Amino acid sequence: MISSAFAAILASGRAQFNGRAAEARRRFPSLDMAAFGVFLHDGVDPLVAAVAAAAPERAGSVTLAAYDMALELVGHGLAGPAAKNPFLNTVWRELAPALAPLLATAPIEVLGMLSNAAIHVGGVAGARPSQWQRELAALAPQVATLAQLRAVGQVLAWRAGVAHFRQGALAAADTLPHELALAAFGEPGAHWPQVHAQLLDYPWRGNAEGREFGSFSGLGGDFGTPPQVRATPDGFVVRSAERHYLLVADAYGAVLHGATAEEYALAQTGVPAFVRVDGASVHIGARSIALDLPAGDIALAANAHTLAITSPWTHAIRLLPLA
Repeated sequence: MISSAFAAILASGRAQFNGRAAEARRRFPSLDMAAFGVFLHDGVDPLVAAVAAAAPERAGSVTLAAYDMALELVGHGLAGPAAKNPFLNTVWRELAPALAPLLATAPIEVLGMLSNAAIHVGGVAGARPSQWQRELAALAPQVATLAQLRAVGQVLAWRAGVAHFRQGALAAADTLPHELALAAFGEPGAHWPQVHAQLLDYPWRGNAEGREFGSFSGLGGDFGTPPQVRATPDGFVVRSAERHYLLVADAYGAVLHGATAEEYALAQTGVPAFVRVDGASVHIGARSIALDLPAGDIALAANAHTLAITSPWTHAIRLLPLA
């Protein structure tokens, strides 16, 4: 059963909605109307009901916008029970209703922004889309404008593991009211300029342990052969099985992009003087970290903030903060 508000709007505009569905079937011959019906029930009804409760005078226009967008998303196979990215269904069902006041004023923009974000965050290997959704829903009552929604969504995507968003997310956070920026980083009551400076200067803030990235492609991982790594200012260029990648990593996550052999050749192999290997341990200044690797053939590469450790005996890259 759908909500009474949604049922009434559909009934009052039956001819209009049927016409829109017929036009969508011409544009998307493979459109599954049964799947569309499921998405109307599971994805559209909750947000229409939320808007009807918050701003009943806007429920009709929100329904029209959501109906049209739902047709397109299901037509492209992006939403509905057989969706390529099921996370988008969850975002419409659980996150969009939390933004009902903003959704009532700009339904196309809000739903477009949420859908694009769901597709992107849900498609990044290693990202944590459920964390992004949960944290954005918690902050929804504080989000007053589309610009704030865009900025908060970008910050939370970075914190949910989309590591290459770091610089853009920090710039976006600087446009927010300080209280909202601090809430997005889970640090209410702190001093925003200080937090911002620390995040900008030190990508591993809040994560002293670093992280491990990568595994054998034959088991669903990233690398066909044990990777070799060289450093760049923003990450590491990786070579594995004649393929090249750019690895971007920080306290919140690690993301792999494509790179070229030329980029690998130009990247750096050295490490600072305070970093050394002794048997199966690596020493970073006064710190000693025991490695779960055979001694010998351990390779190091470092940029200003991160040490990458590789070995011919593993398909994983160990990443350690230098500070």
